[in-house]
Amino acid sequence: MKLVTYLKDGQDQLAFLENGLVYDAEALHRDLPVSMSMFLNYWDDIMPLAQAVEQRIKSGMVSSFLGVPIDQVQLLAPVPHPTSCRDGYAFRQHVASARRNRKVDMIPEFDQYPIFYFTNHNSIQGPGDIICMPDHFEKLDFELEAAIVICKPGRNIKAADADEYIGGLMIMNDMSARRLQMEEMLLNLGPAKGKDFSTVIGPSLVTLDELQAYEVPCKENHTGKAWNLNMKCWVNGIQVSAGNLSDMDWTFAEIIERCSYGVNLLPGDVIGSGTVGTGCFLELNGTGKLNDPNYAEQWLKEGDVVEMEIDQLGKLSNTIVKDEDDFSILNLKKV
Repeated sequence: MKLVTYLKDGQDQLAFLENGLVYDAEALHRDLPVSMSMFLNYWDDIMPLAQAVEQRIKSGMVSSFLGVPIDQVQLLAPVPHPTSCRDGYAFRQHVASARRNRKVDMIPEFDQYPIFYFTNHNSIQGPGDIICMPDHFEKLDFELEAAIVICKPGRNIKAADADEYIGGLMIMNDMSARRLQMEEMLLNLGPAKGKDFSTVIGPSLVTLDELQAYEVPCKENHTGKAWNLNMKCWVNGIQVSAGNLSDMDWTFAEIIERCSYGVNLLPGDVIGSGTVGTGCFLELNGTGKLNDPNYAEQWLKEGDVVEMEIDQLGKLSNTIVKDEDDFSILNLKKV
């Protein structure tokens, strides 16, 4: 099923998405949760009822008059209040290209274990405007990714069992302010201000049963589900990225195994895949300059429209907007 969260009377409201129509969960059955958070926390109990309601919608037993066209509601992030947000580093092509462009060897540790970092779960947002401060426009970048959400608590989850903890898949745009990121990474503490202003997920959460027909074997010597889903990104209507979710070397199951080692994962934890090959301007600019020293770098600017699409997961659209505040932390840097 496809689940969305939209703004209703100033509150986030859970809804079903079917054929471009949004069906308010609360209006369909009194025992359905009103929020995604509640759904995730009672996933196993709620899922049979939700599937039955979904089937009623698909079979025409629910009047389409109860549905609202998706372009007439204000979509929020499908998981509007994640309990945490981690982002992985699962696509070897992206890592290898980025290192080649910097003229350094591929790091062997990539093939030994999956890694991730924590980002700001309070900056999760859905479709719409991305508000950026002046410093963010210093090499502002998108990152084309997929993400999962955890749907039941677990600890020390083995990769062989980890797919059972995945509530569904979403598109993720891990926005990046590259100058801030590059400066702070010199101190070997990981991305912080370069990442924490916006992470976009949406437009819907698609449960794994909806994606069974697209399952393919994962990479050799890996464990977990993989899906043959094309991934694309456009900036101002011009396609800039193309990849496939099946290109992930580390599976979400393996990333969950590492995330949960000695740690409790909770319903509502969001975990990103990391950037697909060709999935950001940093990589594309590096490849362009490697092949042509006169290549003109491209970065996001005010007014740009970023559209991401993954097969079966929908299309996620955002517009880059400049904050009215002209405060700069780069100007505070000690000389």
